[in-house]
Amino acid sequence: MKVLIVGAGIAGPTLAYWLLRAGHRPTLVEHAPELRRGGYLIDFWGAGFDVADRMGIIPQLRREGYVMREARAVGRNGRRIASMKPAAIMGPNERYVSIARADLAQAIYGALQGEAELVLGDTVHALEDDGDRVHVTFEHGQPRDFDLVVGADGLHSRVRRLVFGPDEQFERYQDIVVSVFDVPGYRPRDELVAMMHAEVGFQAVRVSLRDDVTMVVLTVRHDGTVPLGSVADQQALLRERLRGAGWEIPALLEAMPRATTFYFDAVSQIQMPSWTRGRVALAGDAAACPSLLAGQGSALAMIESYVLAAELARSGGDHALAFARYQTTLAPFLRSKQAAARRLASAFAPRSRSGLLARNAVMKLMELPHVTDLAMGKSFHDAIELPAFPSG
Repeated sequence: MKVLIVGAGIAGPTLAYWLLRAGHRPTLVEHAPELRRGGYLIDFWGAGFDVADRMGIIPQLRREGYVMREARAVGRNGRRIASMKPAAIMGPNERYVSIARADLAQAIYGALQGEAELVLGDTVHALEDDGDRVHVTFEHGQPRDFDLVVGADGLHSRVRRLVFGPDEQFERYQDIVVSVFDVPGYRPRDELVAMMHAEVGFQAVRVSLRDDVTMVVLTVRHDGTVPLGSVADQQALLRERLRGAGWEIPALLEAMPRATTFYFDAVSQIQMPSWTRGRVALAGDAAACPSLLAGQGSALAMIESYVLAAELARSGGDHALAFARYQTTLAPFLRSKQAAARRLASAFAPRSRSGLLARNAVMKLMELPHVTDLAMGKSFHDAIELPAFPSG
């Protein structure tokens, strides 16, 4: 089948890889003029790690990623409040790595070895599903027909709006905005340590990356309109919300204008009764974005793409059957991930002084033997078994 995949981030190239394995002909179309750079450092583990392993890209992820030694929470004066060791949470098998989202995306796309058609600087303008094929009109390119269309175009999915309805039907804003930016030459540096500082209304995380780059992640409470167009407005919002904050916040905000990459968005979830309609399906954040509060969005996107491709491969060309199995297999699992993410919101941006004290108390408890495993162990083991991929 000819399959159009809209979006060339994480979900799209993963889906293209497995569709190629099944003998289909995927075309990737990406609105950006080049494959995206930037984005935040992600902790990559669980069933998504298993998908990457089956794709043969784990050695590359290990070379380009980081094995963090510590996540350290500090107060306004920089004094240590608590410390967590990732190895104590993940266990001894080391099936995890911290990696920049863009580096993960590049590794996935590289695994395609140029076998999938890639169209940059374009996206879909209209979709017409006549039951036998989907007629696609592009913003710039010539119209084309496809057997299936998959929207893997993220939280603000164009495909979802065109086929399923406006964003407000499905987007659940969590009253938090996130900004991630990379600053060269920032001091101090703490190698392989995620430095975290929270006050009422926000959390800041600082991580030292290679080449003397520091990544900053800000999660900030905001219950008003989210400025999604102007970088100047976005940075002004951050300065306003973080005015008077302690620790290194003034220095981080001062460094923000010289950042080499700058990302800003609403922290939202996508909740839909169905991810498919006719010959169109959604995958990744377009279908069931858990928000960064889940800490696992990229891995979940890979899981979704793998399962969708596996079901198409074993359905004998019956896309309706494959789509139904895709939904049935993943819906309970992804709903549980979204629920877990909502419960963690207060850790990323405490609403009140009592919430901040509770967050810090829990982090202190996590240092005690066995408490980490009791409190979080199950959260770091995906309750899903990946289906075997049918052989050609």
